[in-house]
Amino acid sequence: MIDFRHETFLHLCEIRNYTKTAGELNITQPAVSQHIKYLEEIYGGKLFVYENKMLQLTPRGKMLYDFLKRMSADFEQVKSKIMSIGEQTVISFGATLTIGEFVMPEIILDLMRKDNNLHLNMLVENTKTLIDKLYSGEVAFVLLEGYFNKAEFGYKLFRKEEFISLCSPQSPLSEGEYVLEDLLNYNLVLREIGSGTRDILEQELYRRNLSVDSFKNVIEIGNMNAIKELVTQDIGITFMYKAAAQKELEKGQLYSINVKDFNVIREFNFVYLKDSVHVEEYFDWFKKLERYN
Repeated sequence: MIDFRHETFLHLCEIRNYTKTAGELNITQPAVSQHIKYLEEIYGGKLFVYENKMLQLTPRGKMLYDFLKRMSADFEQVKSKIMSIGEQTVISFGATLTIGEFVMPEIILDLMRKDNNLHLNMLVENTKTLIDKLYSGEVAFVLLEGYFNKAEFGYKLFRKEEFISLCSPQSPLSEGEYVLEDLLNYNLVLREIGSGTRDILEQELYRRNLSVDSFKNVIEIGNMNAIKELVTQDIGITFMYKAAAQKELEKGQLYSINVKDFNVIREFNFVYLKDSVHVEEYFDWFKKLERYN
């Protein structure tokens, strides 16, 4: 557990404003300044500087911030373990949408069949939210599709997954071979702006000087199953990870379009706090999950 001055420092790191930090902590602004000054004397230099009228962390401050966030998260994990002594084994982790909805359910089911004393809490959220939960210690590790700052975290490759284009069995695209530009004459059914699968598609289109607006029409749906249902009914085509459509592909309800110039493979990564005291335990969990690939 960190002391009150370090707590003040962490709040100021997040808010970047002395007055608002004081208000949130119900202390005076001079008290916030005193806490930071005390820490700067302890650590031998400035923790914050003003750049373009914005409060920024110095390299020394950034190092302290990273250490304290990791320490705080580790403490939450220790507290959880101590509180659950004599009870079920509890592990909380996070996963992004495709992994959480289409990869993990069968794995979780098998793990719990093998260990009746195991209690798993899986949070399915976007990458930013999961990273915040990781820093706060609310989850032990996260399974991420797509992009994150690999320099800031420990991680292991969980699996690689194809990102494919899909159509209805009734679509002309279900047979033959095509290039990506052949698909532009069709309706595109996809997730809302900001979703991981849409980001991947937009990046791939950008590399070819295209965009989602290059398609005949764009239909935005916030639910993956609804997207698959529309494509099954030949309303349009879509792009998603193969894992998200595996069951429909096996049943012949959806077809993978043979696009010879669209070969996209992305990583699913097991991500944890670098240098955490629980690293060995996280590695054990990674080994358990890795067996299902």
